[in-house]
Amino acid sequence: MNIVIAIIVFSLLILFHELGHFSLAKLNGIRVNEFCLGLGPTIVGFTKGETKYSLKALPFGGACMMEGEDENSNDERAFNKKSVWARISVVAAGPIFNFIMAFVFSVFLIGNVGIDRPILTDVIEGYAAEAAGLQAGDMIVGMGGKDIHFYREISVYSTMHVGEPVEITYERDGEEYTTVLTPKYDEESGRFLYGFISSTQREPVGFFDAIRYGFHETAYYIDVTIESVKMLFSGSVGVNDLSGPVGIVQNMGDTYEESVETSGYYYAFLNMLSWTIMLSANLGVMNLLPIPALDGGRLVFLILEAIRGKAIDPEKEGFVHMVGIILLFGLMFVVMFNDIRKIFI
Repeated sequence: MNIVIAIIVFSLLILFHELGHFSLAKLNGIRVNEFCLGLGPTIVGFTKGETKYSLKALPFGGACMMEGEDENSNDERAFNKKSVWARISVVAAGPIFNFIMAFVFSVFLIGNVGIDRPILTDVIEGYAAEAAGLQAGDMIVGMGGKDIHFYREISVYSTMHVGEPVEITYERDGEEYTTVLTPKYDEESGRFLYGFISSTQREPVGFFDAIRYGFHETAYYIDVTIESVKMLFSGSVGVNDLSGPVGIVQNMGDTYEESVETSGYYYAFLNMLSWTIMLSANLGVMNLLPIPALDGGRLVFLILEAIRGKAIDPEKEGFVHMVGIILLFGLMFVVMFNDIRKIFI
């Protein structure tokens, strides 16, 4: 069951991503030869107009294959014949559609389960929050220069900035106050704590608030992904800390089984929806990174073309993307090996 759920989630992510490329390609008059889900031999397919729509044997990946995308073509509707801005819009549309997907699902999820408002129910004696005079009922609205909309943002901030002092803004009786908190190490939990206590209960919100907080939810996952990438490049976390498809499938499966046992199938579905939101936002960010072979790497070459007024030598660009693919496959192998190793440790 875990594998089936993972295939459904990953297929949705990839389908929506490729739908972004497909939609902007059609909008810009680019010929799309094939739109497929999966890789390998075709299981089933049909042709409508000029485009073949197909389902492949291997449930990994997908593609929007455009005329002249990776080779020269004399077709006037080929990708390489369109303006640089048209091509930029097509390449960028994949990650953008992932953000749109994350937002739509966030609105649905929040409409069903509400939000975890950053309101304190108490403070821990002997920690910074108590010393600064914070008390039950205070709402944290800012932390480290960032607006706070959910209580989990406080937990994430403390994880990303372990042991660092932070300026917080909190609201009490309609007034805002600012103070600086220095976290204290807690021997029992093995973590640095500010001394906040908040209820885990979510507060229901109306339709328009669900839309508003849907934006904040999507932005939250985008921000977490960006901060995680920064930590990776800064050396704060290593490759061994990353999770690939194997680790994600295992964690999703554990979440699903626990949800079914404790809350039933509907809440298990909502938890899978939460996973989908996180992964969709993550996929959007990762694809926009300026890494060869990814959408972000292709965008770098297109932006350089727009600035220079002429395209980069296709052979040189192809070589860079080929190196990028090799390095990405190497990283994927290392991450997958770590995932498998963690299962048996």
